[in-house]
Amino acid sequence: MFANRVLTFLFVLPIFLVSLTIHEYAHAWMAYKYGDDTAKRMGRLTLNPLAHISFLGTIVMPLLVGFGWARPVPVNFLALTRSQVFKVAAAGPGANILLALALALAFHLFRLRAVPILGFPVLLAVFFNIILAVFNLIPVPPLDGSRMVYAKLKSPGAIDKYRNFARYGMFILIGFLLLGGFDLIVLPVVAAFYTLLRLPFPALTIEQTKQKTSIGAD
Repeated sequence: MFANRVLTFLFVLPIFLVSLTIHEYAHAWMAYKYGDDTAKRMGRLTLNPLAHISFLGTIVMPLLVGFGWARPVPVNFLALTRSQVFKVAAAGPGANILLALALALAFHLFRLRAVPILGFPVLLAVFFNIILAVFNLIPVPPLDGSRMVYAKLKSPGAIDKYRNFARYGMFILIGFLLLGGFDLIVLPVVAAFYTLLRLPFPALTIEQTKQKTSIGAD
């Protein structure tokens, strides 16, 4: 059982790391665009996957318990306006969606359905990018969706309530996963994307998929 998990992990790891790297790089690039060079100074404004890996979160935890996280891109949100905070947070999921769309176009354009050895990795890459986007848009800290919501809050009362809510974000997120939120919410949205893109669903089990999905965002 564990040997099969390891083999599956090694097969999808390169595809997943590229998707994850695009996500993190987009955050760093958008922050740099608005004058925050924190990520660049710390070597995170790069497409080198090694710069974004957390050994514990990206390698060990997915193998052992089926979920993990990436190294958060350092961003000085205090130096950004609310509009800029929103765009920096949205950049990661947005990049994953754009990559998924580009891969879907390539799949149809080059008729990769007829070439499984090429088509399946492309479908898998689409799969991971959509999952990264959808999951990270959930408005629960520390996911990107929470910062996007925070950036849109205007009243001091709402901001205070958000900060209190954020203290329990990780516990809420763990509860969401344990109660089947991934199966009930994330996967149906992913399946809807596949239907809209007219793509065949990649032949992975739900359990294998969970093992490769990062729950850490910035």
